[in-house]
Parts: sequence; structure tokens; C-alpha cells
Amino acid sequence: MQTLQFVLALFLLLNLIAGMWRVLRGPTAADRMLSAQLFGTTSVATLLLLAQASGQSELRDVALVFALLSAVTAVAFVRRAWPGEEADDDNS
Repeated sequence: MQTLQFVLALFLLLNLIAGMWRVLRGPTAADRMLSAQLFGTTSVATLLLLAQASGQSELRDVALVFALLSAVTAVAFVRRAWPGEEADDDNS
């Protein structure tokens, strides 16, 4: 079972190479952002697999930090790429 988990982690790392191609060649900013989300999700999955296979629970903590950073990055991108008009409730 441990070997299977290491093989799956390697497969996920190979998927990151494909994602890097999209980051470099993505025609739009949204394509690049989705690839960055792929990096976040794949890194979390890889770290969780490695934590389970090696028995190092510290990797689970690192995976949680990566998950939070990925979510914050997505929100920051959306706010920067599509700035909407701020609702001004004070003047209503």
C-alpha cells in the first residue's frame, strides 16, 4: 500500500509539469489562474499522500497551509482581475 501511495504522489507531480506548460503558455489570465489552482490542489494531495505513506504527520500541517494559501490566492486574483464597483452603503 505504501508503494502505491508513493506512485500516486509521483503521478501527481508529473501532472504539475503539464500544469506548468499551461502557466507558461496560457492565452488568458484565467487559464494561468486555473493552473495555479491546479498547483495548490495537487500539492495538497501530494503532501497528504506522502504524509500517509511516510507516517510524518507534519506534512498534513503543511498541506493545510498550502490549501489556505491557494484559496487566498484565488480570491486575490479575482479581486484584481475583475474589479467591480465597490458598494458604498454609507451614502445610501
